[in-house]
Amino acid sequence: MHKREKKFLKLPHLDGGKDLLKKFIRENLRYPKEALEKGIEGDVIVKYKVTGKGEVIEPEIVKGLGYGCDEEALRLTGMLSYLSVKNRGVRVITDNKIKIPFRIKKQKKQVSMTYKAAEKKPAAGKPSPGQEKKKPEVYTYTIKIN
Repeated sequence: MHKREKKFLKLPHLDGGKDLLKKFIRENLRYPKEALEKGIEGDVIVKYKVTGKGEVIEPEIVKGLGYGCDEEALRLTGMLSYLSVKNRGVRVITDNKIKIPFRIKKQKKQVSMTYKAAEKKPAAGKPSPGQEKKKPEVYTYTIKIN
């Protein structure tokens, strides 16, 4: 039997884990106007340090996109707050990386058109009772483009 190794130091961590981090990014990400206009998409990778008090310090772009995305990624990283830990007087600073995805939400396009059937004209002479003027039929089509 193996004894389970005990970790010597407790490390700062996010409350809620990766799911909460993804939700945080989704809710707080503001797509830069310049990147949106030029259709820029991709991932920005930010390297940063976390103090024992849970503060994010020294954020730095490892892989950037430009067009304002790098600045937005640094802003988001600075907003993160980790849970502080106590390690019997030992101050721990950890290195972390985060990948922040920039994806433009695609809007579904919809095209509508109306088609009106031609009126049927009665035969020459007086119209018979069954040949009264009928209202033309109208058809409406809606096409959704994904």
